[in-house]
Amino acid sequence: MTMNNTNDSASQTKSDTVYPDQSIDWLTRLIGFDTVSRHSNLALIEDVQTYCEQLGLTVDLTFNDAKNKANLFVTVAAGENADQVDNGLVLSGHTDVVPVDGQEWTSDPFTATIRGDKLYGRGACDMKGFIACALTLLPKAVQLSNSGQLRRPLHLALSFDEEVGCLGAPLILADLNARGITPDYCIVGEPTNMAMVVAHKGIAVYRCRVHGKSAHSSLTAQGVNAISYASRLIGYVDTLAEEISGREDNDALFDVPYSTLSVGTIQGGTATNIVPNLCEFTFDYRNLPHMTQDDILTPIKAKVAELSAQMQTRAPETGIELVQEESVPAMTDNDSSELQALIAALTGDEERHKVAYATEGGQFTNAGIPTIICGPGSIEQAHKADEYVALNEIERCDAFLQKLLTSCTVK
Repeated sequence: MTMNNTNDSASQTKSDTVYPDQSIDWLTRLIGFDTVSRHSNLALIEDVQTYCEQLGLTVDLTFNDAKNKANLFVTVAAGENADQVDNGLVLSGHTDVVPVDGQEWTSDPFTATIRGDKLYGRGACDMKGFIACALTLLPKAVQLSNSGQLRRPLHLALSFDEEVGCLGAPLILADLNARGITPDYCIVGEPTNMAMVVAHKGIAVYRCRVHGKSAHSSLTAQGVNAISYASRLIGYVDTLAEEISGREDNDALFDVPYSTLSVGTIQGGTATNIVPNLCEFTFDYRNLPHMTQDDILTPIKAKVAELSAQMQTRAPETGIELVQEESVPAMTDNDSSELQALIAALTGDEERHKVAYATEGGQFTNAGIPTIICGPGSIEQAHKADEYVALNEIERCDAFLQKLLTSCTVK
């Protein structure tokens, strides 16, 4: 009996929560949740869930295996009877943020602070600013839905773990597929200064482990130097990077117009007088949408086989291991011309941009949902100390989303 009363009281408290009606206030609230990727995002998700339920909306959650993180998907239904949930437009954002460790902040990174014409805080631009604007829009969409004026459903998708490999969005997409919901379009609100980004590169991260054989450095012939063989493979990766940068099918619309290969970390050896038996390094591949991982994997695997064979002539237990650690697909502009035309008409800006960084947009396009990226703030401020979003960027995003909502109403 006591437990039921306690639960009823907690439920009543939640239902009585007063939520912001302005995007700046929503952003302040969202920044207050420490959703660094290594932490849970459930407090933020549950807060947004309660808000949506107060608006009369039904929330769907999908969880990670540990059940300490969740995605949120909610639909404002369309049609005269407010019963249409298929098709429509998705506003997508990730709830996780990058760490602040080792950064020197002028103010508390998890307390929104306005100084001049900027709002500072972790996630201000990447990408809680867009989420704040989307949440501010929801009551207006619900009002239109309730009056039968919304002709296209409006969906909100909030994900976890975008910053560590875009791990959450595939669960949202699998759930939508299982429920038979196929959105017409998606807008990912990553920071673009409200410019329209129509394509981005994919990213794949690989770890290479070179297993050699230890020996005293005065007896090098008895060992197989893992660092030396790793350096040969690294040199080949660099040569391959140079080759793909000069391909004839590069795309000048990208801020970096060619696919790239870059070695990022390396570890190996225990002492100068010991032939090292292990060296590990990582590299990433950022591919233009029309290129695939096989474009670099095929030649790299051939080189791995060649070097492993050389090593094994001296010690059969040696060799090179290549492991893929992350993979996020490129976002293409192949099917988004209609969405691009709509965004250009609403913003009055016809310019299309293509970028080198990756987002969840590629996962949406891979699922057959035409997608563009457009959100407040600059990617140049993301991940830095004193991350901020300009206040007028939030105003521009509010105005853009209102126009977008109007485009979804009965004419």
